[in-house]
Amino acid sequence: MIRLFKLQFLGPLVLFLATLSAELAAGALAYWPSSETLWYLNIEIFRVFQRSHSVLTQFIDIDGFQLFGIALPIFALACAGLWMRSRLPLAVSAQFSVGYATVLLFSWQAPAPTSMQASLQAMAVTSGDNFYMILGILGSCLLSAVISHILYLCGDRPPKAA
Repeated sequence: MIRLFKLQFLGPLVLFLATLSAELAAGALAYWPSSETLWYLNIEIFRVFQRSHSVLTQFIDIDGFQLFGIALPIFALACAGLWMRSRLPLAVSAQFSVGYATVLLFSWQAPAPTSMQASLQAMAVTSGDNFYMILGILGSCLLSAVISHILYLCGDRPPKAA
């Protein structure tokens, strides 16, 4: 059970590292705009964070909000839970990381059409580097959330009386 407890940390860690990498690449591009590698990282690898930034700026327009307002508090809560060996902060951070990963997935969708219409069309996520980024983040966050649910359901049960 200890291994499962520590594995809950994976989702918030992956989410924080991906968001930190995207912010660092965007910041580095401001200093070296002629770097082809940084342009490739921003356009091809971290495009999902650019799209989610454009969605989030409709509500909160603060530079670095994805890192300092979302990913860092989730990661700090997970670190606190791991440090205190408490299941609740770690489980809450795992659930929040799934929520933010879902926001990243839904922000990947193209903007809404100009005319409103009912549709049963499935979500289309293009393949490529961004697909693997979303898949890695969402997969690790879902794994952490499932583990937190398993640990909650198994819980600390008293031993059976003979």
